[in-house]
Amino acid sequence: MHMIFRVLMVYLRSKKAPRLSMFDTGSLTMRATLTDVDFAMHINNGMYFSIFDLGRFDLMFRSGVWDVMRKNKWTPVVQTETITFRKSVELGKKFSQETRLLGMDEKCIYFEQRIVVKGEIYARAYIATRMTSRKGAVSNEEIMKAVGLEVPKDRVVPQWLLDWRENGALPGSRKPAPHNWIG
Repeated sequence: MHMIFRVLMVYLRSKKAPRLSMFDTGSLTMRATLTDVDFAMHINNGMYFSIFDLGRFDLMFRSGVWDVMRKNKWTPVVQTETITFRKSVELGKKFSQETRLLGMDEKCIYFEQRIVVKGEIYARAYIATRMTSRKGAVSNEEIMKAVGLEVPKDRVVPQWLLDWRENGALPGSRKPAPHNWIG
């Protein structure tokens, strides 16, 4: 529930912040709070993904994509994500959360997101997202047309990331996914 208040704060701050394109790098300055940390007094591994949500929301708010999504009744969802940790962000430490749209394939829009302290990467995540509607998944072609954008030529998703998403994906929600442990 505490993230709802943070999303609201990001939304309100976005109204006064400079506009961005979805292809700009978004940056949010934050501080590790009591609700972010675990008993080791550093940001909990699961909390990083919630913090990264804030970065993607900020980029959507500041680029105007959020307005297009609401108009079309689309909802952003994460399809898959992975994270690597380097250093801990302790309680009270100031950091920036950086968000960059890498590109897309036929199904997903890919982001690289980082936690940065004094110019040094502490954690990095790759996140594959989709848009859904009541009718199901929204195609990237439809999204780009609605927001009036084309992916710049320099935005190419690394092959390893495409392979990772494809190889780790569960079956679609309309296909069976039986629960059987292997071995």
